[in-house]
Amino acid sequence: MSLLELDGVKVHFPVKKGILFDRTVGHVYAVDGISLSVEAGQTYGLVGESGCGKTTLGRAVLRLVDVTDGKVVLDGTDVAKLSEKQLRGFRRRLQMVFQDPLGSLNPRQNIESILSEGMAAHGIGANDKERREKIKEILAKVGLPGNALSRYPHEFSGGQRQRIGIARALVLEPDVIICDEPVSALDVSIQAQVINLLEELQESMGLTYLVIAHDLAVVRHISDVIGVMYLGSLVEEAPSDALYEEPKHPYTRALMSAVPVPDPEVEDRRERILLLGDLPSPANPPAGCRFHTRCPWKQDTLCATERPELKDLGGGHKVACHFAAEIAAGEIARTSGEVVPAVREGVEDVDPEGVATSGSVAEAHDDAADAVHTAEAGEIAVPSPRGENADAVADAAEASGAAEVPEAPAGAADADAAEASDGGPGKLDKDGPVKLDKADEASEGKASEAPAGK
Repeated sequence: MSLLELDGVKVHFPVKKGILFDRTVGHVYAVDGISLSVEAGQTYGLVGESGCGKTTLGRAVLRLVDVTDGKVVLDGTDVAKLSEKQLRGFRRRLQMVFQDPLGSLNPRQNIESILSEGMAAHGIGANDKERREKIKEILAKVGLPGNALSRYPHEFSGGQRQRIGIARALVLEPDVIICDEPVSALDVSIQAQVINLLEELQESMGLTYLVIAHDLAVVRHISDVIGVMYLGSLVEEAPSDALYEEPKHPYTRALMSAVPVPDPEVEDRRERILLLGDLPSPANPPAGCRFHTRCPWKQDTLCATERPELKDLGGGHKVACHFAAEIAAGEIARTSGEVVPAVREGVEDVDPEGVATSGSVAEAHDDAADAVHTAEAGEIAVPSPRGENADAVADAAEASGAAEVPEAPAGAADADAAEASDGGPGKLDKDGPVKLDKADEASEGKASEAPAGK
């Protein structure tokens, strides 16, 4: 039996209208029928776009918001049915690490007061001395010094404040910790430290995590099982490696295609699936499949009329899509959406320096080379990079690793044109080679008749 089970959980917020009668005119379907299970000692990752209901679901598990329908079962007890008095004692087993570490800490309390408050409420420690020793032990586990007890939240960095939030959850010795975007408010250099800390604490203390995040790389690093949410519903669930190797739901495929790959060769050759349209309003969700308004594989049957159930396709891989098997087999082609082709797709030519070129970039290389050769032969002047191929020439230089083509200063083109001719001074015609006017011809003749000694 799973330690934490959610069965058809719904959280609907009423939309009120009117001053006197306060009528309910609709609902916001923040969470609409979520079912999942988390095993003891496991990390379950929950991902999705902003506004899909991830945080609301996490708060519903702790009863920080009321559950409209469904069950939240922790170790055989339905938390959603407990009274306030029963919930107060039971909540010790469920704790949360909030997204904003500074906003979740009382600025008027020092760290000892913040951490000991929950311990005193649940009867942990016989006296203040025992609680202080317990707090010091927990602070050491999260990497904070013992002298932090007398300091206030504003005296710590963002990463240290998040560690205090983790310590506040740990002092109550919970069974499940819900981590709501635990690293999104931190610098990248600190994120890895906090994630590694959570993993170390899980191994040493046997903790169970429900991690809510939008960063797919973070979720993959820490999670055993991943669930993908869209508009209040769970659309796919699978073991972490299986989900990243072969996503089956169209929405998950689009999410995975947006994750950058550190290998530039792979990154340049893969395609990206761009979803068209905006996320529908949870106050007025579409009928049938919630994703069909943006789905690149939308079909005329079922998608707009019947809501798909989360079905197991084998190996614990569950997908809420009518045509997931057909899409995976390539039997259904895309009907909408936009696919960004691979950057290196269609490469034909390779320049002498080994840089692949094609299309307008290759033409720019040819135009630039022809211009240089003809200038050296004295046929025409080198054109200014302000011409119609200026952008292509600049792109070619950038693709070959050269510096950006500088813009020619005023008068530089005329001087270059004169030098490219027979050696005498000249004027550059707009559409043709260098031409000498009569005054220049006369001056050139006089110069040739002058004695050699002068």
